[in-house]
Amino acid sequence: MSSTRRVLISDDAEYIRLALRRILCAHGWEVVGEAENGAQAVKMFNELAPDLVLMDITMPEMDGISALRAILSAHPDAKIVVCSAMGKHNLVNEAVAAGATDFIIKPFCDEKVWATVSAA
Repeated sequence: MSSTRRVLISDDAEYIRLALRRILCAHGWEVVGEAENGAQAVKMFNELAPDLVLMDITMPEMDGISALRAILSAHPDAKIVVCSAMGKHNLVNEAVAAGATDFIIKPFCDEKVWATVSAA
């Protein structure tokens, strides 16, 4: 069995997904999927069973908090780090209360992302 950590990235902004992919791949993680909205993230989590999810909060179709709740209701041990823009502290607090493992505030720096992912 591989010791490579597997991650699912969910963000509606392609440039954010690319930035997170670059950071995680540089540290040996395998990006097993990328979702553009919360509904895709839930479906992909169920199919791929990643070790970690990086989940944007504000997305079309299904927001990140709803997706977080859906994943955790079926998989209580799932590790989900939410990502949100500065100034959205109420949403971050709601996500943490709903069971998020940790959070990253955008714009983010590589070191902060890696420190948060490593801790999760």
